[in-house]
Amino acid sequence: MTTENTTGADAIDRAISRGIDFDGSPIPIVKLDLYEQVMGLESSRQRSGVSNTMRSRIVRIGAKHIPQTELDQKLVAAGFAPLKEKEIAFFYGGK
Repeated sequence: MTTENTTGADAIDRAISRGIDFDGSPIPIVKLDLYEQVMGLESSRQRSGVSNTMRSRIVRIGAKHIPQTELDQKLVAAGFAPLKEKEIAFFYGGK
């Protein structure tokens, strides 16, 4: 795959659907089977609401790219709850 195909949120899903990792190697069937099983369970889970899911994604992904204080400020400015102590410990504790 080219760099162009390994960027963006959908790149992983495209690779999984093809069963081929970014380096061109096949993803083992046992891994694909487990992934499909867990994703099947997730697809049937009742959701708590769009705003809650948006905040969770912002925190999970934002913590990889945005410093803790800045992410906390951005959450509050957007009307979301600030970072929780357990989120700070999990996402920023080792940094």
